[in-house]
Amino acid sequence: MPSKLNDKARRLSRREFLIKLTTAAAASAACGAAALVFHSGEPVSRRNNKIYTFKNYRITDVSAALPKLAIVHGKDAGKMVRAAVDKLGGIGQFIKPSDKVLIKPNVGWDRQPELAANTNPDVVAAVVRLCIEARASSVWVTDVSINDPYRSFARSGIEAAVSKSGGKVKFTTDNDFLDTDLKGELLKIWPVSAFFHQVDKVINIPVAKHHSLSKCTFSMKNLYGTLGGQRNRLHQDINVSISDIAAAVRPTLTVMDATRVLKTNGPTGGSISDVAQGDTIIVGADDVAIDTYTLSFLDLKAADVPYIQMAEHRGVGTSDWKSLNPAEFSV
Repeated sequence: MPSKLNDKARRLSRREFLIKLTTAAAASAACGAAALVFHSGEPVSRRNNKIYTFKNYRITDVSAALPKLAIVHGKDAGKMVRAAVDKLGGIGQFIKPSDKVLIKPNVGWDRQPELAANTNPDVVAAVVRLCIEARASSVWVTDVSINDPYRSFARSGIEAAVSKSGGKVKFTTDNDFLDTDLKGELLKIWPVSAFFHQVDKVINIPVAKHHSLSKCTFSMKNLYGTLGGQRNRLHQDINVSISDIAAAVRPTLTVMDATRVLKTNGPTGGSISDVAQGDTIIVGADDVAIDTYTLSFLDLKAADVPYIQMAEHRGVGTSDWKSLNPAEFSV
């Protein structure tokens, strides 16, 4: 039976067929080339034509009579964190009922807790519990990990610690980034984890450790974990990059984990021999002061670390940590 299409479409000649085939192949190749040109390994920002900025999460109405820095030595991380925060006036000074709180530990690496490449899970758990006690409406814990985030959060012990303490881990996917103006010398518009734009307060919980490029990674360097994109590009001028991110993100509180200190082969570590007991927690809102104090754990001075002076010059804080009326004690 003749096809019903025969009276509606004529057959192509061999020449016409080859022309159409060549045109289609060229179009396909062009699409493929465009895909290669525009492909990026960077997380995808939500394209809503809005450029965000960080809010200032710091508290300005803390009593002047209270210490601005608490340094606590001991063996029980939970007791140390609580004692340090209490010395600064208690968690209620920083977290109010109904606040949405985001906690930012270092969970960059697929490493066990004892290797000190990530924040001690007991320290994270203690901070989560304090925020729950302050009646925060939500307590999220996040990081933009370098290694696989699911493995990093699980193997570090932080995922289990957060869940047990009543918080919630927020994993960042490629679509969880928003273009944000960091107003820096190097860091201009950059993809930032959207969770930082969805909360009222931010608590930074870095771990004290060596870094092969910046010599150390403490509270200011830990804020790299707010960023997506190709962060390795920032290593080309790492001191300026660190001072940029420190000027852009002003946490409500910083809890420095120096319970175990990665002395060498940072930031990833990998051997127990690289780790020393620090048995110290440092808490405050001045990241320059906290980082300056923490330098002693790596046998460094402020003059050895250019980003300390850069951040101080930009008004992030003071390297004169003794001027903050610090309270130092053991529990």
